[in-house]
Amino acid sequence: MLTNKRIVVTGGTGSLGKVLVRRLLTGEIGKPKSITVFSRDEAKQNTMRLSFQRKESATDEIIYRNFEEILQFQIGDVRDYHAICAVLRNADVVFNAAALKQVPACEYFPFEAVQTNIIGPENIVRAIRENKLPVETVIGVSTDKACKPVNVMGMTKAIQERVFIHANMDCPNTRFICVRYGNVLASRGSVIPLFHDQIRNGGPITITTTDMTRFLLSLDKAVDTIFAAFAKAKRGETYIPRVPSARMIDVADILIDNRPIKTVVTGIRPGEKIHEILVSEEEAHRTVERGDYLAILPILPELKSPGAVEKTITGEYSSADNLFSKSELAKLLKKYKLLVEDRTVFEEDVLA
Repeated sequence: MLTNKRIVVTGGTGSLGKVLVRRLLTGEIGKPKSITVFSRDEAKQNTMRLSFQRKESATDEIIYRNFEEILQFQIGDVRDYHAICAVLRNADVVFNAAALKQVPACEYFPFEAVQTNIIGPENIVRAIRENKLPVETVIGVSTDKACKPVNVMGMTKAIQERVFIHANMDCPNTRFICVRYGNVLASRGSVIPLFHDQIRNGGPITITTTDMTRFLLSLDKAVDTIFAAFAKAKRGETYIPRVPSARMIDVADILIDNRPIKTVVTGIRPGEKIHEILVSEEEAHRTVERGDYLAILPILPELKSPGAVEKTITGEYSSADNLFSKSELAKLLKKYKLLVEDRTVFEEDVLA
């Protein structure tokens, strides 16, 4: 599918971006002609460049050879229209992983979130539309917080989804699709690294509320969702993985184990929900099953595909449903080496 394609990954030095690039380099869905990591931090790009040259893993030779042949780095910001025009001028496929994603930071600096999460995607669309660029597919990476959003991060990601969906109207030669998923285990800024730090410092572990639940998936499952959407999604669709969820208090209890560490309930932070939702009740009537995934059909009637009407789901998809038992959750954390006594390297390496 991606054989000989020229790929751009915006935000490619982030937790998801690194795993996405690594998976692209293995050629599992075709060997690209080029992969360009586009981001604004030269230090992270340099670190990533060195880590890919020295990677020690089962795919070391593949990654090293492919790195030498096809992996490129370009400094720029999705907020900068001219930089986006430059990096997309020869692109066939764009994965937009650039984002401001920390909920409290977005609450305190809302327009910064607007510029990255909304203006950035609009710059991608504008560059393709105004310059008639030969981009075949754009995939926007979204979040469960975009569903019935109550925080700035979710609000801006919800608008990103609509910007990309509407772009199918203005750019008829480009397929714009989205993926939406929940918390990525051990990614930068997520709760499990926080719990580890608190445990290693002797506690206490801080819990916002004992009722809080979150969807849980690995970085590889997130990339699986992106690849599934690339392979099967129609114009304007949003792909969602079917994943389990867990109570955050259960995650804390498992990580604490028998240690003499207290748990303190601090209250919900600005912009947080008790439960996250991947598909809202309002979206359910246009959400269909696609194997291991759900697909939200486009809200704009002009983008609906002709043909047989697919059966839709019957209600919202919430993190309050399909909860892991504590034993199942313990197995998951152990599988991904996320228990405190395990060798734990967070962000992209832990789940590669």
